[in-house]
Amino acid sequence: MAMIWNEMVECMSRDEMRKLQSYRLKNVVEHVYHNSPFYRKKMQEMDLSPNDIQSIDDIAKLPFTVKQDLRDNYPFGLMAVPMSEIVRLHASSGTTGKPIVVGYTRKDLSTWAEVVARCLTAYGITKHDMVQVSYGYGLFTGGLGAHSGIENIGGTVIPMSSGNTQKQIQLMHDFGAKALACTPSYALYLAETIRESGIPLEEFQLRIGVFGAEPWTENMRKELEEKLNIKAYDIYGLTEISGPGVGGECECQNGTHLWEDHFFPEIVDPETLQPVEPGQQGELVFTTLTKEGMPMIRYRTRDLTTLNYEKCACGRTAVRMGRILGRSDDMLIIRGVNVFPSQVESVLLEMPEFEPHYFITVDRVNNTDTFQIQVELRQEYYSDEMNKMLSLKKKIASRMQNVIGIQPEIKIVEPRSIERSQGKAKHVQDNRNLFNK
Repeated sequence: MAMIWNEMVECMSRDEMRKLQSYRLKNVVEHVYHNSPFYRKKMQEMDLSPNDIQSIDDIAKLPFTVKQDLRDNYPFGLMAVPMSEIVRLHASSGTTGKPIVVGYTRKDLSTWAEVVARCLTAYGITKHDMVQVSYGYGLFTGGLGAHSGIENIGGTVIPMSSGNTQKQIQLMHDFGAKALACTPSYALYLAETIRESGIPLEEFQLRIGVFGAEPWTENMRKELEEKLNIKAYDIYGLTEISGPGVGGECECQNGTHLWEDHFFPEIVDPETLQPVEPGQQGELVFTTLTKEGMPMIRYRTRDLTTLNYEKCACGRTAVRMGRILGRSDDMLIIRGVNVFPSQVESVLLEMPEFEPHYFITVDRVNNTDTFQIQVELRQEYYSDEMNKMLSLKKKIASRMQNVIGIQPEIKIVEPRSIERSQGKAKHVQDNRNLFNK
């Protein structure tokens, strides 16, 4: 039998779950209507009162919330409790303009530790394990989110944060860490550094990877598992909804279980905003059913995915989210073709000659989009012979064209010349200025 942290809710029947969700939705709508001027105004504009929400089926009547709403109400305009009740603040890095600020009550923090505990237990981590947390600590939710979940199951936390890579490896080795929690791109960097350090991989006790905070592919999973000798699991979350632990994979790795007793998921068509048929692809929308500090009603994540409600082989009934296929706002439209950075990564990971590090530059010259991908050749394939390099370039360009649908300009660069990331990896520079984000 699978290891399950909270069997009652993780394996609850559909009917029971819908009852619980209906009860909680009514409560949260009541809460925001009376305590959040932002949501009260939105509901009044739609001529809605809390009485109109009687069950989870009524969720479609409620207004959507978008990232811009959080920016417009910076810093504390969306709090639904007095600031004296808020015990912690987090913020997303906000690449453009003001960061997104989220406030947590004491109860919100204990819910968060609970959902992360469910994920860690599904990965096979127990109170006997030591976990190295190499997500950034601070305003970013990754570090402290993982940290609380590990403490909650009784495991031992090594609160490394990101960076200081030599020390990361030394302590991971000397302390005998069983699991590593960080972004997949940083895990790859750690793997490279271990290889160069000369310490044999057999001397590490690592067996589980808890990776999230950026999209990654099946191929990247294989690469991480091979290079670190671990089983790699996805943990899903977003700052606006709570942070890591909104969902996580189980040992079947056949989708990410979302903890829908706390975070109700919907899939809508990103254009029409209408619900799609079960199993159809669309944009993921979340409503927080238990958050006190800063509840979110129908928050549009921009993540494109699918939901599967069939019971999983692990015994859990919690809905499973498919791979995130990209973001409706991360998607590049180049010469009319939808391009996702994850497609580029998947090609690199299936070609042994290349490292999985890349950088995309998009520009516009004479009203035509230019599309360049810098790729890094592995040391052992690097050569001074022009012919060899040209044939490699042709090979990868044609593979990219098959997968993406348009021909990129490929620029092969020396090993280790693309900047490594210790947090979320930055892979794209779009210089077209199509709309000022």
